[in-house]
Amino acid sequence: MVKAITLGLGLFALWFLLSGYTIPLILTFGVLSCILCVWLAARMDLIDEEAVPLQLSAGISSYWGWLGREIAKANWAVVKIILSPRLKLDQQLVYVPNSQKSDMGKVIYANSITLTPGTITVETEPGKFLVHGITGAFTDPEGLAEMDRRVTAIESRT
Repeated sequence: MVKAITLGLGLFALWFLLSGYTIPLILTFGVLSCILCVWLAARMDLIDEEAVPLQLSAGISSYWGWLGREIAKANWAVVKIILSPRLKLDQQLVYVPNSQKSDMGKVIYANSITLTPGTITVETEPGKFLVHGITGAFTDPEGLAEMDRRVTAIESRT
C-alpha cells in the first residue's frame, strides 16, 4: 500500500510539474488520472521493488547532483569539439565493467552513461557494457569507474 501511495504521489508531482495548471477542475482530472494509473498498475501486479524503488531514495538525490555536474562538463566538452575548426574525433567502442548486482543498479549505470553527452551504452553483457564514445576522453576508464562506484554505493544502501 505504501508503494502504491508513493507511486501515486510521484505520478501526480510529475504531472503537476509538466502541466503547471492550478485550475481546480484540471487538478481534479490530474488526480483522477493518477489514481486510475495506480489502480491499473496494481491490478496488473506491477507495483514492486523495481517499479517503486523506495530503497534507492536515500542516496539517489546526491547522485543526481553529481550526475548533473558530469553531464554539464561533458556538454561543454562536446561543444568545444563541435566548435573546433578541426573536429578531433577519435570514436571508440570499449567494454566497461559493471559491478552492480541488481538489474535496477545496472539500468541506472547504463542510463547514466547514455545521459552523459558524447557516450552511449550500445550493448549490455553479463558484467560489462559496450560503450561508444566520440573521443577517448569520454570512454576514460577512471571516469566511468567513478560512475560505477557511485551507482554501486547507491545500490548497496538497500
